[in-house]
Amino acid sequence: MPHPLDTAGAVELAVVDRDGLPESRHLGAAALVDADGRLIESHGDMAAAVYPRSALKPFQAEVSLAAGAPLEPVQRVLACASHAGTDEHVAVVSHVLRDAGLDEGALGCPVAAPLDPTTAARVETSRLRMNCSGKHAAFLSACVTAGWDTATYLEPSHPLQRAVLASVQDRCGEHVAHTGTDGCGAPAHALTLPALARGASRLLGPGSALADDVRAHPWALDGPGRANTRTVEATGAVAKVGAEGYLLVVAPGGAAVSLKVLDGSQRVTTFVALSLLARAGALDPDVVAPLLAELTPPPTGGGHVVGSWRLSV
Repeated sequence: MPHPLDTAGAVELAVVDRDGLPESRHLGAAALVDADGRLIESHGDMAAAVYPRSALKPFQAEVSLAAGAPLEPVQRVLACASHAGTDEHVAVVSHVLRDAGLDEGALGCPVAAPLDPTTAARVETSRLRMNCSGKHAAFLSACVTAGWDTATYLEPSHPLQRAVLASVQDRCGEHVAHTGTDGCGAPAHALTLPALARGASRLLGPGSALADDVRAHPWALDGPGRANTRTVEATGAVAKVGAEGYLLVVAPGGAAVSLKVLDGSQRVTTFVALSLLARAGALDPDVVAPLLAELTPPPTGGGHVVGSWRLSV
């Protein structure tokens, strides 16, 4: 049984100060690899196993495509997405299901509200609106094409999920010693941060058709104005959030950051990941700075800026 990230293995990743006094400190661990997969920065316990959660979706999407899912580029992005549940997202997912001869009832993900608050205020909850529905539709499309059972596609013993496990291990170069259950019902594999960064660099680095699809349709990966979409739009890097404080970002040149915030907060993940990539020269600091000001605005008091975010590692 692998050991998890704990307080002993966490370091301070970033600080938010107010009027010169640190107000919040964010603990976790982060790994930065170059385009060749070499670990060039490590902060915290690199041997701890973490759940990347939804950040595994590009790996899962690759397997759905390899199994024969006949997906168009924007549909491939939805297979990777933790989407906001807008009408535009749902239309793409519904199309995938229709082409497979299925409907919403075939989805194994739970009923949920859209992540987009405007959409959530006017629609009912459904499986289609759940942020993982694109991945599930791709899973089902692959099963129909390959002739696999669609009722049990989330079982770890299913041919599709066995293929996902094998692919994740091959891409990341690490044996998966622990598998749990993700929020959407799919198997959730735990790996170390360096292994995940290496695997993502291999999957989404230079020459990756899947990364090119994401850059062509960034709205589909997350949603208008949301952090992953804005990161893709502004920098060309592929950012993929995972629940409970995980984030994976692959720069266009192949450098990649994998990080986990110990308490599960997403508040600091984009700030840390993009700051590390910019410092390493993998992203343009002049592009990253205004993006971080947009996505992680500084503390204010009385309508005025009174503090700042600071990278601690």
